[in-house]
Amino acid sequence: MTQALLRTILAGSVAAVLAQAPVGSQAPAPQPPVPAPAEQAPAAAPAQDPAQAADQPIFRAGVEVVSLNVTVTERDGKFVSGLAKESFSVFEDGVKQDIIFFSGTALPTALGLLIDTSASMNDKMAITQQAAIGFVDRMHAEDVLTIVDFDSRAEILQGFTAERASLAAAIKRTTAGGSTSLYNAVYIALNEFKKIRAANTQQEVRRQAIVVLSDGEDTSSLVPFEEVLELAKRSEVAIYAIGLKDPGAKGRPMGGFSESDFVLKQFAQETGGKAFFPTDADALPAIYAAVADELAAQYTVGYASRNQRRDGRWRRIVVRVERPNTIARTKQGYYAPTS
Repeated sequence: MTQALLRTILAGSVAAVLAQAPVGSQAPAPQPPVPAPAEQAPAAAPAQDPAQAADQPIFRAGVEVVSLNVTVTERDGKFVSGLAKESFSVFEDGVKQDIIFFSGTALPTALGLLIDTSASMNDKMAITQQAAIGFVDRMHAEDVLTIVDFDSRAEILQGFTAERASLAAAIKRTTAGGSTSLYNAVYIALNEFKKIRAANTQQEVRRQAIVVLSDGEDTSSLVPFEEVLELAKRSEVAIYAIGLKDPGAKGRPMGGFSESDFVLKQFAQETGGKAFFPTDADALPAIYAAVADELAAQYTVGYASRNQRRDGRWRRIVVRVERPNTIARTKQGYYAPTS
C-alpha cells in the first residue's frame, strides 16, 4: 500500500490520539476521563478498476477505521518480516473483521523518550544518558522525538524534533534529584502528541510510541494512575516500559507484589508495547536497541468494525497470524465512538 493511501485512510485518526488536555512542564490537576471516539478515517471513494487499486482506497465513504500496529515474533522473540495481508486475522469481541488496509513497510515514528531523574538514579545517570543518546542515533532521519525527564515534577526538555543534536543536548542536561512523578510524565508525554497533528501540514502517517525508564514507584504525581492508563488506552500510542530494578533491594519477598512492576506492565500490555525489567543499568543500551528494532519491524493493519453501535464501550481486539510458532502483539482494544 502506498504512503498516499495510508495518508488518506489515517489522516483523521491521528487527530483522535488524545482527549483535550493542556500541555506544560507539570501535569495539571486530575480531570475526569472523557469518552473519546475510536480511530476514524476520512471518506474516500472506491477504486474504479484494478489498475487504479494501488493508488485508491477500496472502502466506502464514511467508514471508521480501527488502525493497529502489530508486532509479530517467533517463540524465541525473533521478529517475523515479509508476511502478507492474508496471514493476518483480526477479531473484535470474538467476531472476525475484514482487513481493509495493510502495510508491512516501516513508517516514520513519533516517539516520546521519558527518563527517570529521581535521586535514586544518581549513580545510573551516566549509562542512562549514553543509552538514551544511542537510542536517538538509531532512529531514522524522518522520525521525530520529544524528551521528558521526571523527578519531583515532569518537564519537557525538548519538544518533538528530528534534530539529533538538540535531542542529545536535552538528554545530557538531565540530572538526578528529588522524588518520582512517573504518572505526570506519561500524562504530559501523551498530551505532547497533540502537537504532531498541529504541525502535520503534509498529513503524514506516523507510528506513535513512548519509551519510559523508571527505577521505582511513583511517589509525587498529581494525576492518578487510573486516569493516565485510560488516557493511554484512548490514544494510538504504544508504551514501552523499562523498570530498572535494584538487585540488592530488600524488604520485598521473592515473588511479592510490586506496584511499580504492575504499573509498567499495565501501560505496556494495554497499548501494545512491551515491558522490560533489567537488574543492571548496563543492559539499557541493548533494551533501547530492541525497542528501535521492533518499531522498524511492525506491521500496520486496519479494519472497519462490524459492530455499528455507537455506545462508547470498550472493545477487545485479538490479532492472529497464520504461521506456526508465532505471536502477534498489538493494543488490547479501543473505545467505540459515541456520536
